[in-house]
Amino acid sequence: MFGTTVDERRAFAILDRFVDAGGTWIDTANCYAFWADPSGFGGQSETLLGRWLARRPGVRDRVAISTKVGCEPLEAGRFPETAEGLAAPTIKAGIEQSLRRLGTDRVELYWAHKDFRRTPVEETVGAFGELVNAGLVKRLGCSNFAAWRLERSRRAAADAGVVGYTAVQQHHTYLRPRPGTRPTVVHRFGFYEDELRSYVESHDDIAVWAYTPLLSGAYTRADKPLAPEYDHPGTVARLAALDTVASELGTTRNHVVLAWMTGDHPPVMPIVGPSTVDQLDEAIAAMSITLTPEQRELLDNAA
Repeated sequence: MFGTTVDERRAFAILDRFVDAGGTWIDTANCYAFWADPSGFGGQSETLLGRWLARRPGVRDRVAISTKVGCEPLEAGRFPETAEGLAAPTIKAGIEQSLRRLGTDRVELYWAHKDFRRTPVEETVGAFGELVNAGLVKRLGCSNFAAWRLERSRRAAADAGVVGYTAVQQHHTYLRPRPGTRPTVVHRFGFYEDELRSYVESHDDIAVWAYTPLLSGAYTRADKPLAPEYDHPGTVARLAALDTVASELGTTRNHVVLAWMTGDHPPVMPIVGPSTVDQLDEAIAAMSITLTPEQRELLDNAA
């Protein structure tokens, strides 16, 4: 939300604190945050990051930038039906525009933001591969993909002799929604579900990133209620497990959720979107927590 609901002053303070604390990865997208900007189009987050990088000489070499293409609407107010997609010209134009806004000559990780079936997978992976060959992108990832589409994309890239996806970014958190439902923040095929997890477990070259791991504050804030999809007995049991472990560690639910994710096998990299420095500091503190086997078993088995 940098550049929209989070203004430049606060965003710069958060970014400065992040780097001072040893943080490396900064995740954004070309479409952030079209839904929060009066124009109905994105680009504000990348633009703000570009201004921050320009005003912090030397910081570009201390951070790794992750951005995405595929979900910027072509017409304001008409998403997802006018999302830009993943055709080769769109990918080429997308990276050029992102690099210009960011004020950099490369990004460390470039994502297909959402699967688009209208474009042949061979065209999409070929275009992404060209960006790696040109040195504009170091790695590739996909977000909101079904496991079989990830496999098909990786196979197509291998057949074409180009670099394929080595990261997936999905929604993942400790609580589980009712079967057959999904929170409004999650794209179709956006969950880190069992089939995708099984695929990742058997392919150790794939990293897992998780968006909205703290459910926008719903674990700890009374003014951020859980979505209706979480209103079921399993949520009661899992919150009780969280509270038990948090009490044992003298910490918060948020800390336990983040520690549970980073200590998973394979580990999951949670992406946090703080709007204040205090929120960032809370997330940083979670990285010093290690769950015992007994605590992890309690959390895993709560239902």
